[in-house]
Amino acid sequence: MRYDWRAISGPALTTATALAAFLIDRHIVPVPNPAPLFVCIVALASSISGISSGLISAAIAVSASALFFLDHRAVPGYDAADVARMLMLAATAAGTAVITGLLRRKWIDAFAAEQEHHATAARLAAALDQVDIGIVLLDADTRAEFINRAFRDYFALSDAQADSKPPFIALMYHARDTGAWQMPEDELGAFIAERTAHMRAGDSTPITLNLAGGEVLRFSCTALPDGGRMLSYTPVTDLVRHTDHPAEAEYYRSLRGSEHQLARLLRAAE
Repeated sequence: MRYDWRAISGPALTTATALAAFLIDRHIVPVPNPAPLFVCIVALASSISGISSGLISAAIAVSASALFFLDHRAVPGYDAADVARMLMLAATAAGTAVITGLLRRKWIDAFAAEQEHHATAARLAAALDQVDIGIVLLDADTRAEFINRAFRDYFALSDAQADSKPPFIALMYHARDTGAWQMPEDELGAFIAERTAHMRAGDSTPITLNLAGGEVLRFSCTALPDGGRMLSYTPVTDLVRHTDHPAEAEYYRSLRGSEHQLARLLRAAE
């Protein structure tokens, strides 16, 4: 046990309470046995510094209560009822110290695990912001939980819009309204409806998207174990524009395979 203020606060408070009870009872007004208050102090000690501090506080509380019982008896010694009350107090105080200390340890471990999870998620998000593949993670309700920097740049999505967790359909309408796609306007409605249906179905068939700025993206949808979706937008402009044999463009695109590697990484992270 560490001898810092947290460790000694419980025993010190128990001792101070016992002394105050004795002094008030002897010199001011009669005081009932402070055993219930001792149990509360034991719980506080365990919650602040752990089981050791709680058990020390419990031992002080039982000793003080024993002296308090003795001081209030007309004849010296203890009868069977006093012993039973003392045993009950000892069991209650010790049990309170152990249970509260275990709950404290469980809470600390859960908090540490959550902090580690957040740190890992932050590192993963920072790494995904460095790649040129647009990544969107959707939850089971198709709302965007994460949108990386590449996607924001491809579709002129502001940070405020991306951080507001927009639904997938809102992202599609944003791309339509900003003229992101190189597509006749009368075909956009059907295209959005088709893409939304395929996304909801978890269709992983890749398609090619031509952007108005000249970029060509390879879009793929991957179903995640929690019911969400990972959408990847792999840039294939160079492969499409500079392939010597246009008929083999699909073959060269398939060689990238980046979206499948990212999907495996995300499954591992889950």
